[in-house]
Amino acid sequence: MARAAISGRLTWRVAALASASDLTKSARSLVFDVPDWPGHLPGQHVDLRLTAEDGYSVQRSYSISSASDRVELAVQRVEDGEVSPYLCDVLPVGGQIELRGPVGGWFVWRATDQAPVTLVAGGSGIAPLMAMIRVRAGEGSRVPFRLIYSVRTPDDVMFADELRQRAREDAGLDVKIVYTRQAPEGSPEPPGRLGVATINTHAWPAEFTPAVFVCGPTGFVETVSDIFVALGHDPRRVRTERFG
Repeated sequence: MARAAISGRLTWRVAALASASDLTKSARSLVFDVPDWPGHLPGQHVDLRLTAEDGYSVQRSYSISSASDRVELAVQRVEDGEVSPYLCDVLPVGGQIELRGPVGGWFVWRATDQAPVTLVAGGSGIAPLMAMIRVRAGEGSRVPFRLIYSVRTPDDVMFADELRQRAREDAGLDVKIVYTRQAPEGSPEPPGRLGVATINTHAWPAEFTPAVFVCGPTGFVETVSDIFVALGHDPRRVRTERFG
């Protein structure tokens, strides 16, 4: 059975775009219907493949942000990219692409885990962490979550409305957004990079032995994970997902 399950995850499936919406001016939420989708854990990702008429193909990996049977991807448009402009600007609802997965078993959160959780996202690194937040809510979990989300400006916050609502309504979920270039008008805090002081204030302290999930660009992830270790966190409990 284990071999069959692994083989199924590595099978390319034809997925159809069910819906699409803007997350920011440069990012889109794409929700796919995937036949025979085996389900996924929050934090896993998929491989996506596009193939041109001449047979040229290109693959990219995207984290899953949904908690449901559908597969939602948060795609940040890269202007000179081969894949993201097509996904964001060309692929129509009903259009088809190839997916395989889910992939990954380390960077996942399970609702049976009872340790406090600190989530740290940089930019589009919020995608797999949104899956964790959504699964927590769907399962009625009381595990305390703290999210620290680093973005350039208020216009760059993905899932902004949902995060505001969940911060109000999901008991035990705290959300801290750090703006690196432009803070909202009237904000008491000037913009600046995410550093030791903010993590020390808004993350669960090491003595609580929390699970820590950090996702974002490579440099961001390395800096943040080093801060957690310097603050006394067990490196084995600091799980990271890098891109770029």
